[in-house]
Amino acid sequence: MAKPDDRSNNAERIENTIGHTLQNQNEARDYEKAHAEELSEEEKQQIEEKNERREESIEGLQQEIQDEAEDNK
Repeated sequence: MAKPDDRSNNAERIENTIGHTLQNQNEARDYEKAHAEELSEEEKQQIEEKNERREESIEGLQQEIQDEAEDNK
């Protein structure tokens, strides 16, 4: 039997996900700065592309929080 759909903590879970994503983004930037001389251009590009995808995810998650707030009105 399926569990009931509990969305009571969706906003909190989304906020936690945003926080972790921001932390990962910052750590990637710090890593890139600390190891800039050792990284190839391809590796630097991969880090930058991943951070761009993280930024897009954050924007989507922020929209989800707004949607949750509207649904809870």
